[in-house]
Amino acid sequence: MAFWFGKSTAVKELEEILAELQSNLENNYKDAAQAALAKLKIRTEELRGSLKEKEYKRFSVLCTEYSVKMTGYHH
Repeated sequence: MAFWFGKSTAVKELEEILAELQSNLENNYKDAAQAALAKLKIRTEELRGSLKEKEYKRFSVLCTEYSVKMTGYHH
């Protein structure tokens, strides 16, 4: 496990979900990647109050970018 000095628990959680998403994409686990993206979107919104505005925007943009990248990404 990596060390996140100075990062909030919310950011750590979102980064772990993002790492899961990236790993699933790299391994071509399409269903798992879609599930991780959905989880990232939901948790980003749920944790919005715990994130700084800059952090929230970062994860929102990542959700959008992955959504576009993964359009039509299924079996």
